[in-house]
Amino acid sequence: MRYSPEHKQETHDRIVRKASVRLREKGAHGIGVADLMKEAGLTHGGFYAHFDSREALVIEAFAYAMDRSMEHWRKQSDQVAPEKQLVQIVETYLSTLHRDNPGHGCSIPALGAEIARESPKTRKAFAGKLDEMIEMLTDFIPNLPRKAARKQAIATLATMAGTMLLARIAGSGELSDEVLKAGRDSALDGGKRAPKVAATKKAKLP
Repeated sequence: MRYSPEHKQETHDRIVRKASVRLREKGAHGIGVADLMKEAGLTHGGFYAHFDSREALVIEAFAYAMDRSMEHWRKQSDQVAPEKQLVQIVETYLSTLHRDNPGHGCSIPALGAEIARESPKTRKAFAGKLDEMIEMLTDFIPNLPRKAARKQAIATLATMAGTMLLARIAGSGELSDEVLKAGRDSALDGGKRAPKVAATKKAKLP
């Protein structure tokens, strides 16, 4: 039976969506192609009708997951005033809900360590999406010059992702909650600090 291009694209997208969840849950090498195809309701034999390689699926699944994270951030930011957007993102990111649902959360704490060991092609694709995330967070820091805001965005994202990773390692008890709170406090305190450049210029004023 021949399927329409639209049907093939819908099937392709379904595989990517399913894979994005399972990869975040199980890790980049924790689930095989056969199981990924089964999750999408398809046979292993149909895989190469949609992807040139497992790496191609992994790259698309990572990109899809990171795009969904940014879409989530965008929706959250639309609900609050500009000066509260970063706070909204940090508090939602460093929550027990996110900690306990890695399959539907950010790819960085779920897969970052594995991506660092992947092929240059996979790392490059992931790095491109990482840069998009940093740029979006930079937009949520309106009280600083762009260069200083981007620097703060990188530090904030690193704090958020590192905190989530440690919180998941700690499980779901008191230690994990303590880690989440410390990470939230650190990320939000960092966003309140004035840039050193601004402080230097101010000191030079007569």
